[in-house]
Amino acid sequence: MPEPAPGEYNQHSDNFNLNSNHVPNHLPSEVVQCLQNARFLHLATCTNLIPHVALMNYTYLPTSPFCNSPTIIMTTNPNSMKTQNLIRNPNVSLLVHDWVSHRPPTTTRRCSGPSSGSPPPEATGSSLASLLLNINTSAMSSISATIFGQARLVDRGTEEERYYREAHLDNNTFVEGETFRGENGFLPLERQDGGRETYIEHDEVRVVIVEITDVRVSDWKGRISDWSISNR
Repeated sequence: MPEPAPGEYNQHSDNFNLNSNHVPNHLPSEVVQCLQNARFLHLATCTNLIPHVALMNYTYLPTSPFCNSPTIIMTTNPNSMKTQNLIRNPNVSLLVHDWVSHRPPTTTRRCSGPSSGSPPPEATGSSLASLLLNINTSAMSSISATIFGQARLVDRGTEEERYYREAHLDNNTFVEGETFRGENGFLPLERQDGGRETYIEHDEVRVVIVEITDVRVSDWKGRISDWSISNR
């Protein structure tokens, strides 16, 4: 059996090749594009072997005056579980992807009903909007990236905190009048700001940055590659 390429998943042995690809102070282009296009990410923290996952607004910076390596900015309630976890254990993982969450209709009615998550074929099959959405779904579904790094709370009242908070706020301020497709149709984007006023602008929230160390990329064909940030 041939050896897997560096950083490639060996599906036969269920092991990962330990020789990751190394990139100096930047992420692979497909990961950067995913981070620039996605709206939210999942933040995983853990303390005492008890995991916790949170859906987060975020901002990606390839570099900053305070860090030469790729960085993720988030804000968090100081009393939240994720905050307490990352204080005790700064090792975190982030999941970001460009899969579209639209679920196509199933071919069977076995699971159909009020609680089913899949629309019946007749509800979507003849719709032009559905056709376009499915085309966009196929075009956008590409990769998911699991990002590993070290998280820390930025000290309050510092120039570093001001810089990261302003960058995060700018990245989560959207043009009025823009729309996006929600579960009930197209909605004004300003109504879907992800709780910017509560989760970013509020004085009590803490700024968190994650310095990225490693990335695992999985594509729609199940191929996996590992990347490590060198010269951090």
